[in-house]
Amino acid sequence: MRILLSNDDGYFSPGIAILAETLSKIGTVTVVAPERDRSGASNSLTLDRPLSVRRSANGFLFIDGTPTDCVHIAVTGLLDHLPDMVVSGINLGANMGDDTIYSGTVAAATEGYLLGIPSIAVSLVGKEGRHFATAARVARDLVERCRKSPPAARMLLNVNVPDVAQAEVQGTQVTRLGKRHKAEAVVKTTTPRGDTVYWIGAAGAAADAGPGTDFHAISANRVSITPLQIDLTDNHQMPQIEKWLAG
Repeated sequence: MRILLSNDDGYFSPGIAILAETLSKIGTVTVVAPERDRSGASNSLTLDRPLSVRRSANGFLFIDGTPTDCVHIAVTGLLDHLPDMVVSGINLGANMGDDTIYSGTVAAATEGYLLGIPSIAVSLVGKEGRHFATAARVARDLVERCRKSPPAARMLLNVNVPDVAQAEVQGTQVTRLGKRHKAEAVVKTTTPRGDTVYWIGAAGAAADAGPGTDFHAISANRVSITPLQIDLTDNHQMPQIEKWLAG
């Protein structure tokens, strides 16, 4: 099985290192990741300049672009063979609810999905990153399941794993995305040269975290698996817009 790994934390992150080590036991792994942290890059493609591909000392390939650039270049020309799966991560920090819109981790998996490859985004929910091995085991189990029983249709999964020891994980749950409150206010500060600058504020707290959501599953130390789709069409609103335009 050929597995393409990417992320948004950069090729040097501990999450992608342990993911590569774990998945190499069940398939042929190729890592193509950004040269630096590109968290929040979403699905952006670099179209205004050429991109360079380099190889690090550990054999990982890295690109001076976004997570989407990495998967796109790998699948459309860099690799000799198409991967059977794309796995993005392991991200340090949650990608739940509205986070998925901004997430470079989810974007890398999304690009694989758009190119016709089953794809999984994996995130470790926590700030300390104590249990990457737990998330790596979850990723391995999912990849092995895909190998033994390939999905009938294209698949894009957003997986969030609690940052606990494997023995403390309380099972797996298929979830929907929850929702957050609006983000906190920007942080305004002044540079040593007297210029006013702004830091983007932290993500808001969970607003919709009830049963069935990714937030709820994680709060119970369960692995959250959310199947995603890309069609943004609001089908329910189409008749209302037609009436509005005709009025």
